[in-house]
Amino acid sequence: MSTTLAPTPVPAPVHRAPRSRTRVLALPEARWALASLVAFLLALPLDLGGAPAWSYGPLYAVAYAAGGWEPAREGLRALREKTLDVDLLMIVAALGAASIGQVLDGALLIVIFATSGALEALATARTADSVRGLLDLAPTTATRVRGDREETVPTADLAVGDLLLVRPGERIGADGSVVDGAGEVDQATITGESLPVLKRPGDDVFAGTLNGTGALRVRVERDPADSVIARIVTLVEEASRTKAPTQLFIEKIEQRYAVGVVAATLAVFGIPLAFGADLTDALLRAMTFMIVASPCAVVLATMPPLLSAIANAGRHGVLVKSAVAMERLGEIDAVALDKTGTLTEGTPEVTAVRPLPGSGLDEDALLALAAAAEHPSEHPLARAIVTAARARGLRTAPAEDFTATPGLGVTAVVDGHEVHVGRAQQPEGAETTVRVTRDGTPVGTLALTDRLRADAAPAAAALSALTGTAATLLTGDNAPAAARVATATGITDVRADLLPEGKVEAVRGLERAGRKVLFVGDGVNDAPALAAAHAGVAMGRAGSDLALETADAIVVRDELAAVPAVVRLSRRARRLVLQNLVIAGTFITVLVLWDLIGHLPLPLGVAGHEGSTVLVGLNGLRLLRESAWRSG
Repeated sequence: MSTTLAPTPVPAPVHRAPRSRTRVLALPEARWALASLVAFLLALPLDLGGAPAWSYGPLYAVAYAAGGWEPAREGLRALREKTLDVDLLMIVAALGAASIGQVLDGALLIVIFATSGALEALATARTADSVRGLLDLAPTTATRVRGDREETVPTADLAVGDLLLVRPGERIGADGSVVDGAGEVDQATITGESLPVLKRPGDDVFAGTLNGTGALRVRVERDPADSVIARIVTLVEEASRTKAPTQLFIEKIEQRYAVGVVAATLAVFGIPLAFGADLTDALLRAMTFMIVASPCAVVLATMPPLLSAIANAGRHGVLVKSAVAMERLGEIDAVALDKTGTLTEGTPEVTAVRPLPGSGLDEDALLALAAAAEHPSEHPLARAIVTAARARGLRTAPAEDFTATPGLGVTAVVDGHEVHVGRAQQPEGAETTVRVTRDGTPVGTLALTDRLRADAAPAAAALSALTGTAATLLTGDNAPAAARVATATGITDVRADLLPEGKVEAVRGLERAGRKVLFVGDGVNDAPALAAAHAGVAMGRAGSDLALETADAIVVRDELAAVPAVVRLSRRARRLVLQNLVIAGTFITVLVLWDLIGHLPLPLGVAGHEGSTVLVGLNGLRLLRESAWRSG
């Protein structure tokens, strides 16, 4: 079978519709929470300003109904299953507060919990969006070859042993091996390699990777349901589920707390009544107990410091997705970093120009000659060579009779000489070496490497200092390239040639050793490790959709120095959370004991309850200051 497939017309690139993302207001939880918040904010100034009750009462009623009906429904459903949660307790507390005239206090409880439920629903929806987006990488159809006949079939119908034709510009439909043809395949989505990889007969290829030049015939060697891209989806889902035990623990605490408060409230009401207390007095004492025992201050003990830290980090180019994510960032005691697009910029640059003795060329002349021949090409190496020539202010002559041969390079006539530029057959160490010939005679080589970020070394050192352990480099790139970056950044633990599952296993290995790992990456191939790690940070400028959705935080400006800064800020937020919990717990304990042992006046109980709420809130808001980031 002939390998000359160049005459095959190259199809126009297929432009996919932008992946649909769940809008916030598309979620019913978000719409109800917003309605509750708006009604509360409209009623609050009227109430505090002494307006008549008929002007703000209906607004409070709307806040109660909009924010409380769904938690009440879920709470009643839980009751039918013989369980009790804090959501229902808060609804009861809010209604109890309203029944003794503390309508504002009850409305505030409703708004807090409605907003929390909306954020949880949004996080769940966005996770589902990200997994669907990953599946978009794999083509839905492929060209299957049977004898002399070609047919377009769904990739789900492919079987092991099928032969596929993959034209330039098409994505590969299944994991397999090349049996005919040659071409350079962009597989950064799977391995994170910064440059397209030359594929020849016998080389492995992966579903979802992009064939850039040259047509390939690929034999399917793995069922599409078990492809690397499908396994990434599975890994993300499995790693996300490993965080569930923490949530289950919280739910158990909520259950016990809710049952305890309800039982205590009934006792506070029933026992005095049984000994002849006045019904109104017993009810008043029970409602006072319900209010002072409600966890408003406990809720605000954790949220203001974490949300303030999130806002401060956002002003400095780090988007932390939730309060839970911010808390996790401060718990890490080990760090693992991706290479391409994380420690490096993910784009090649010319690092050395080496004219051969006797060629009659100096560095500038050699670079200008190569740039002239490469100018019509769209290959990443070609763009790097042309960019280097422009940076030196070199004039490039026009190229004629330009041709590009997959795997071999480009040929053009420049100033009457036939110039060929192509990769050397044996890469030299961590460099990608490009050989330049003129009229069939070698005249020199160019060395290209992935550009290291300026702040990579200090950021890696700062993270190592914060965690007390040396940073680890996890990359799908080759060992020499990984070693070059590790040497430049001072990293000693290097693991190269890793597929996505290899990165996950490395992260889990650190966690089995008792570490809480922070993983920093940017590509689709990093998403499983981002999900498996205790905390994940994605580089935002060139990060893949899945990495951005899976990570706990996103560095929008690609400044690595922001990663240790946000970790320090998180640790400060966690200290403030602990302070607030002590304050809130002290107030609740004192007020509850006062109500049980003595006689706590209702106004004083409300003042103490709200005072503790305000105090912990103001304490947490200290992290909004600019100095909090600088000290972080």
